[in-house]
Amino acid sequence: MQQSGSAAIALTNPKSATNVGAILRACACFGHAQVYYTGKRFEYADRYHTDTHNAREKVALTPTPSLLEVARPEQKLVCIEFVVGATPLPEFQHPEHALYIFGPEDGSVDQAVVDACDDVVFVPTDGSLNLAATVNVVLYDRAAKQQLAMDPVELVKSSRDVNNRLKIRKTPA
Repeated sequence: MQQSGSAAIALTNPKSATNVGAILRACACFGHAQVYYTGKRFEYADRYHTDTHNAREKVALTPTPSLLEVARPEQKLVCIEFVVGATPLPEFQHPEHALYIFGPEDGSVDQAVVDACDDVVFVPTDGSLNLAATVNVVLYDRAAKQQLAMDPVELVKSSRDVNNRLKIRKTPA
């Protein structure tokens, strides 16, 4: 999927290899090539490998001591977190180049990181989504709001499973 600009994902001390695997897959599907993470919990859980589509071949997974140090100069820092005063995702205009920072499954992004961000955004749900689900929603929202130059027929053909040859047989009313 060809998108304008670039996005990277930064995870604050993720604990679940399942979530990280799903995040890698989402990044590969939406055309983003970098995931950073802090902490050691993921490394302990990584033995339960869940990257079923070999997304690690397309997406770099890089440990870092500080999420703020990995941002490139052109990237805007966007924290995705429940914070009073944050912008609801449907109202948010994604920057061309972004580093999206997400909190851990069982905690929040550090206040110093929130303070350093250019934008703070929340997904308007009743309760919090799973970390991987939240990343998927944000990356989908980014893609949906961009004007993508793509042929939808070719995208479906190149993206569907090898066993999927479904067709729409009736014409819409």
